[in-house]
Amino acid sequence: MQTYWGIDLGGTKIEGVILSSPSPEAVVYRHRIDTQADKGYYHILDRIVELVSILKAETGYIPNEVGVGTPGTVDPLTGLMKNCNTTCLNDMPLPADLQKALGVPVVIANDANCFALAEAQMGIVQDIVPNYRLVFGIIMGTGVGGGVVIRGNDQQAFVLNGAQGIGGEWGHNVLEENGYPCFCGKSGCVEQVLSGPALQRFYQDQSGVFRKLPDILSRHVEGNDMHATATVERMLEKFGQAITTLVNVLDPDAIVVGGGVGNVDLLYQEGPVRANRYVFNSSFNTPILRPKLGDSAGVFGAAMLTFR
Repeated sequence: MQTYWGIDLGGTKIEGVILSSPSPEAVVYRHRIDTQADKGYYHILDRIVELVSILKAETGYIPNEVGVGTPGTVDPLTGLMKNCNTTCLNDMPLPADLQKALGVPVVIANDANCFALAEAQMGIVQDIVPNYRLVFGIIMGTGVGGGVVIRGNDQQAFVLNGAQGIGGEWGHNVLEENGYPCFCGKSGCVEQVLSGPALQRFYQDQSGVFRKLPDILSRHVEGNDMHATATVERMLEKFGQAITTLVNVLDPDAIVVGGGVGNVDLLYQEGPVRANRYVFNSSFNTPILRPKLGDSAGVFGAAMLTFR
């Protein structure tokens, strides 16, 4: 039986899956272990090898290739990792080291690309826009990222990594001049406006009180906290501005929004209304979709990297 192997490398957990076909119902086996990232790069390598060994032992299958979703990206010019929030991975030859350790070819993509690929090929996009040609997947949570999926005439879907490995890095476009400083070295990036921590920080700066995002949203709905309402209004307006840059450049068939902030109902209700003010078109018509696969998207997308 043909099998497709995926590894989702997270900061705290590493998850592995074997699929028998590109479908969420085709899980042969799935397992998760702790990353133990504080023990360093080579320990993470060992943990991935350990996880693959568990998958082999539990199923009797051997991979021909393994897809890996990572919290950063591979620089195509050097083969080294970059932009990883698990910082011990940065500047390390993860693709080469994993391929040597596992003894099979390895395909690596950013976790946002894996999310986008899974939702495009196995998730909500198949329900709403099954004949898509281009999908943009957004992750809005602790950070903000994105991924581009393109499907050719042969129906083969692939992620657009780009010449420098930064395809889809929407979170680090400047959205707000003189905004909050970002780890990337700029200020006012989308990530520093629309991530969960950024929204909470804005509320605290306005009110002098720290509250978590669900509480801020509740207080806005109740209508008794002007700072909560200011935070939500800013979020909606900036979201509308930010996604129209995607539409003006790529004009995708759909945008899928994942991550903790992506659970906010108002983004789907009001986001298109705000985007309508900025899009270079007579109206904003791009579907903004809730993901279907939940926390499975990352590992399913990693397995999909090996699908031909």
